[in-house]
This record gives sequence, structure tokens and C-alpha cells, in this order.
Amino acid sequence: MGNSTKKLRLRRGDRKVLESWLRSRTLPQRQVERARILLGAAGGESSRSLAQSVGVARDTARLWMRRYEAEGLKGIEQDRPRAGRPRKLTPAVEADIVEQTVNENPPPEVSTHWTSRLLAEAMGLNHVDIWRTWKKYGLKPHQIRRFKLSRDPRLIEKIHDVVGVYLNPPDNAVVFSFDEKSQIQALDRTQPGLPLKKGRAGTMTHDYKRHGTTTLFAALEVATGHVIHDCMPRHRHQEFLKFIKSVERTVEPGLDIHVILDNYATHKHEKVRRWLERHPRVHFHFVPTGGSWLNLVERFFGELDDRQLRRLAVTSVGELVDVINAYIRNRNKDPTPFAWTKSAKEIIKKIERGLRTLEAVH
Repeated sequence: MGNSTKKLRLRRGDRKVLESWLRSRTLPQRQVERARILLGAAGGESSRSLAQSVGVARDTARLWMRRYEAEGLKGIEQDRPRAGRPRKLTPAVEADIVEQTVNENPPPEVSTHWTSRLLAEAMGLNHVDIWRTWKKYGLKPHQIRRFKLSRDPRLIEKIHDVVGVYLNPPDNAVVFSFDEKSQIQALDRTQPGLPLKKGRAGTMTHDYKRHGTTTLFAALEVATGHVIHDCMPRHRHQEFLKFIKSVERTVEPGLDIHVILDNYATHKHEKVRRWLERHPRVHFHFVPTGGSWLNLVERFFGELDDRQLRRLAVTSVGELVDVINAYIRNRNKDPTPFAWTKSAKEIIKKIERGLRTLEAVH
């Protein structure tokens, strides 16, 4: 077509379609450019002029004119499939990558785990091929998930007991999930950080000044999500007993109180046991040793960490306690309970599966 001003003849109805493409805000930009090229050519513009006005190569403008003449709108709506690079990784090579990743470890003096470049060097492959295979099969050698299988001899019994209280709470009773969050530090940063802004995360210094600690005692009412709490300087049996007494006083007479808690020694102190004997409506349910994940109040502690404590900067323990008190008071205005969904049978089955896997590996 060169610099010829010969007009491109549009097929019946195509002008209206091309003009609608120009007005569209959702079509791909390349499709809008092709519409401009064809409408310009239909108006008598040369390929050189069209290339300059649209911002494409002259050969590109010619290509879409030829494609339209041969195939109509169907020929310019979508790009034709390209041959692409030939596949280099065969299923057998991918299987080797997976097996090496799962069953072999890198030399200990080099790394504790495979990286894509280390494995590529060991296998004589490109590190991009390693990365793509890992992505395809969901392998993430750089990540690790922590776990702990309880060795409590009464594990099964305690799981049934605690989960039973969650899923089938006793009648005429209030259920609390209790724990202490000890050694919460009142930390102040050594320098002020920078605020969040577009394109940059907020910043804070890695070092800090310590101004003392407090211990948060918290009893989460399982049914409502309401939290009873107190902050104390220590967490001995004296503080625990003081707190449990205050919780007991909040519950109406005539209702039983069931408390889910861990096996910390202060919870089983002789003075605590004697107080329980004098208050038979209070019942303790101990989670298995190493089974803190069964204690719902830990979810609340995680929420408190994420929303308040992790980024907090205070200059005294009193200021720290004020922040904790304010957060819990505000949360209690519209509390949200944490719903327990797993049955004891499902949990025990998963634990047994984990034990079998560990025995097979070791």
C-alpha cells in the first residue's frame, strides 16, 4: 500500500462496529489501535501517516489492513496463536526435579534447603525451569510450618473433654477460655518511624527501649466473645486465684462455670484446689500438654498482637496497660465469638496420621 491514498473499503456494518471500539473503555488497547488504523485507511490516510498518528510501525499498519481485507473483522479481533519456544522440560525431568527437591538435601556446608539456583546447578538445568516446576507442583523449600505433637498420656481424653465443652456446652453454665499472656513488654522505639504512603510501607526501627512488663489475664466467654481481663505485674498462683475469683463473681448465682485452661503449675496450686473445693460450681478443663492450640483465648491474644501490640510504642507500663484496657473495652462493645468447628474425632484422626508419617520418616 506504501504511501498510496487509496481508501480501504469497509464491509457493510463494519464502520459502526469499529467506531464503537474507539469509544469503548474496556477493550484491549491493541484492538482500539487496529480500529483507528482501519478507519483512517477507510478515510484515505496512507500507511505512513497512520503509523505516525497511531504510534505503531508502518509494517504493523499494513499488516492489519491486509488482514482485514482477507478476513474482515474476525481477522483483527484477536492475535493469532504464536509458535512460542519449544517445550524443554519433559515429564521425566519434572519428576526428577520433584524427587530431588523432596528426597535429597543440598550439601550442609552450602545451605539447609534447596534454592532454585542451587538445585539448577546440581542438576545442570536453568533456575527458571526449577522455579516453574516448583510452582506447578506447589513445592516451597524456603518455607517451613511448625508443629508439635502432644505427648500427654491423657491426650485423647483431654481432647474429647475440651472439644466436647466447645461443641456441646453444658446446660445452665457459662464457658470461659482462660490464659495468661505474660511478659508483655512496654517498648519504645529509639527513633520515630515514617508513616505509610503510596508506594512505601510504614517504617519503624528494629531496636527499642524497654520500660518494664505486664501480664494480661484474660477469660474469653466462648458463647459471646466477651473478654474479662486484668493486667498484673506477675503471674503467680496468687494473681491467678485473684483473677478467677473476680471471674466467678461476674457469673449469676445458679449457673455453673466451666474454664478451659492450660497445665501451668499455678493453675494446680494447692490453694487453687482448695478454693475449687469450696466453689463446686467452678469446673476446670485442662488442654493437653503442648496443646495450647485447643485454647480459644489464644485466638484473641493473636488478634491483640496483630492489631495493637506488634507496632505499639509506649514509654511506660502504665501507658501499655491503658492501651490494652482501651482495646478490650472497645472490643467488648460489639464482641465476636470464635467458632470451634472441628470435632474430637477429626482432630484425633489428624494426629494419628501425623504420628504415622513421622514414624515412617524417622
